Amino acid sequence: MHDTITGLGEPRGPRFVSPALPTDEQPPGSASVAAPPVTPTGPDNLADRSAAPTDGASRWPRLLLAGFTVVAVSAGAGGVAGHLTAGDAPAATPQAPPAGPAGSTAADLVTAADQVLAGVVSVRVAGGGRGASGSGFLIDDRGHVVTNNHVVAGGGTIQVIGRDGRRLSARLVGRDPGTDIAVLRVDPGNGLRPLPLASAGQTRVGEPVLAVGSPLGLSGTVTAGIVSALDRPVRLGGGARQPAVQTDASINPGNSGGPLVNGRGEVVGVNTAIATLEGSGNIGIGFAIPVDRAAQVAQGLIARG
Repeated sequence: MHDTITGLGEPRGPRFVSPALPTDEQPPGSASVAAPPVTPTGPDNLADRSAAPTDGASRWPRLLLAGFTVVAVSAGAGGVAGHLTAGDAPAATPQAPPAGPAGSTAADLVTAADQVLAGVVSVRVAGGGRGASGSGFLIDDRGHVVTNNHVVAGGGTIQVIGRDGRRLSARLVGRDPGTDIAVLRVDPGNGLRPLPLASAGQTRVGEPVLAVGSPLGLSGTVTAGIVSALDRPVRLGGGARQPAVQTDASINPGNSGGPLVNGRGEVVGVNTAIATLEGSGNIGIGFAIPVDRAAQVAQGLIARG
């Protein structure tokens, strides 16, 4: 008998029909298919609903962008972490290639995944309403774990689960709703390995990255992608817009608070939110808090805690 993975539900995703192409761009023998309307889901969408262009193809891109909503990726929390609308997403600032190793190979990513998994945990919060789950990672040898504020904001008893399946009690050191960062602490000497942090300014658009965490409760999950953009302005936790790392590495509910790492196993960001369209799941647009900002906030919380 095969084991059954519970909690995944039915597959779902946005319906998509390609917008009509101009007659001279249609493939031979093909028929034009009209695009269905897309209803904007974010409260800050910039679509001009008073305008009614007759050209459905020209209206499609604007409505598509306005329909994006950036939502938290903790499982069970259900809160909206922020919003990204068409007007919030200017082109990323060009970055000069920093000095350092060249692009990562597949072997580099395998090595990085093996190193990183020893410091990544699942975060489970019981009580405090419905409870929530997410991910986190160790940042020092004193047992401090970084995760997202929206994972633990509801309160309750917190446990972290390591790679070997051991459950450890954790206490909340502090949280910062504005940046969506929280810090937990577990007893030192637990076998978890602190993860190295990437140096500020070293992350490059196009470099391979891994998202590590517990999507849908599947602990120790690693997905691969690239850095799609830097300095993408996203509003998180209801605060002011802050620059985020955009990635196409697949992140889903339960990934919140887990690390986004480069091919050297260094944390470049804290996975926090994904863009969705009409309530769909991952569509290849995820956001992470840059590691320099996350580390700065975490150290402040530790100092005050």
